[in-house]
Amino acid sequence: MEHAQRTGRLTLVSTPIGNLGDMTYRAVEELRAVDQILAEDTRHSARLLDHYDIRTRVTSYHDHNKERVTPGLVENLVAGARMALITDAGTPGISDPGFYLVRASIAAGVDVTAVPGASALLPALVVSGLGTDAFVFSGFAPRKKGALARAVEALADEKRTSLFYVSPYKLLGVLEVFREKLPGRTLVIARELTKAHEEIRRGRASELIAHYEKGRVRGEIVLVVSGKTKCAPAA
Repeated sequence: MEHAQRTGRLTLVSTPIGNLGDMTYRAVEELRAVDQILAEDTRHSARLLDHYDIRTRVTSYHDHNKERVTPGLVENLVAGARMALITDAGTPGISDPGFYLVRASIAAGVDVTAVPGASALLPALVVSGLGTDAFVFSGFAPRKKGALARAVEALADEKRTSLFYVSPYKLLGVLEVFREKLPGRTLVIARELTKAHEEIRRGRASELIAHYEKGRVRGEIVLVVSGKTKCAPAA
């Protein structure tokens, strides 16, 4: 009897953003079951995979090799391979090269699915105390000062809560622009979420600068910005 060809599939698997206990049962099962794991940094991911005794073959997939290796990966997926994509932390495809592979896989008719789990984005939002009914995520804050200034100026009339990923090395520079452009807005710094030194700090840009300029800033950071509110009517 002739066997039907197995259908390939790409699964985006969320991994912990710091605390290894945040790995889901389904994520472990999926990473053990696939033919190949694509990891942004294989050395970084090795700690997680070793912790859960996952012995699946791991291949590097990152921003610097995505254009070169994606065609071959998609070809294998079309031929029936099952692959899982993970990032260094959190949900793959969010501000990382995973989107490139997802788009190419969909274009080739490959099934794409996800195993949901940890992400820095939603925890930062829900603990911020700012509005959660409508929000906008803008990825990493622009590195260049001019682009950053324009991005902050664009929030002047934004009524939704806004979120950015911010490098610890750029935090003070980002806060300086907020102090100049939107000095009255409430900002929330969600730093090192789920880790031993987790910190949630709220205040205006000037208050946060006064705190963070005292020493070196470390760790992964999500910046949450309050939306524009209506001014109180004159008395």
